[in-house]
Amino acid sequence: MAASAPKHRILAIHAHPDDVEFQCAGTLARLTQAGHHVTIVTMTAGDCGSAELGPAEISKVRRAEARAAADLLGADYFCLEFTDLGIMHDNDGRRRVTEAIRRARPDLVLTAPPVDYMSDHEMTSRLVRDACFAAPIPNYKSGQWEPAGVIARIPHLYYVDAIEGIDYFGNPQKPEFIVDVSATFELKLKMLACHASQRNWLLQQHGIDEYLESCRKWSAKRGQEIGVAFGEAYVQHKGHPYPHDNLLLTLLS
Repeated sequence: MAASAPKHRILAIHAHPDDVEFQCAGTLARLTQAGHHVTIVTMTAGDCGSAELGPAEISKVRRAEARAAADLLGADYFCLEFTDLGIMHDNDGRRRVTEAIRRARPDLVLTAPPVDYMSDHEMTSRLVRDACFAAPIPNYKSGQWEPAGVIARIPHLYYVDAIEGIDYFGNPQKPEFIVDVSATFELKLKMLACHASQRNWLLQQHGIDEYLESCRKWSAKRGQEIGVAFGEAYVQHKGHPYPHDNLLLTLLS
C-alpha cells in the first residue's frame, strides 16, 4: 500500500472578518477536504463595520461570526486585535504578524493583494510579506513573553484577488492562476453567510446589496476564465528568497 502524501499547514490571513470568505474560502475548503490543516487569522475584529453598533459591540458580533465560519471549515481562527483603519506598516505590526506565523507554523500562506481598494488590505499584504521573511530569523524577536519559536523556512506566499479583481482605476488585475472551486462553492457561501452583520454595512458603504449574490457573480467571472463554474484567483510571491514552486497547485492536484 502506497504511503499517503504528507499533510501541510495552511494560513489564510486577511484584514477583516469576511475577507477570507469572500476571496479564498473555496480553496481553503478544498485543502481541508484533502486533509490539510487550516488556520484563519484576521488582523482586526471589524470594529468599524457597522453604522448601528459601537466598536466593542460589533467587534464581539464579528468575532463570533468569524469563528462560526471557521468552524464550518474545521479551521482554527484567531484575531490579532488591530483596529479598522489602524493597520500600519511598522515594527509593532510586523512583530504581531510574525508571531502569528510562528504560532501557525504554515507551509503555505494566503493573504491580501498588494493593491486593493483600501489601506487595511494593502498594509496587511505588506506586513504578511515581511513577516514570512522574518519568521525564520532567530534574532528577530516577535514577543516579549513566551514568544513562539522560529519556523524552519520562509513559507510559500500567495496573494488573493483584489475585490472585484480591479485596481484603483477600475482596470482589471490579471491573476497568475485560478483555482476551480466549483465543488466547494456552496460551503464558501455558507461561510460567508455567517457574516450576516455585514449585509447592511456593505449596502451602505460599498453599494453591495445581496452580498452572497455579489460573491457568486465575482466567482463565476473568474471561473468562466478557466471554463468552470466558479473560481478563485491568485498570484504567487516569487521575490528572492521566497519559494518559487507552486505548492498550492501541487496540493490541489
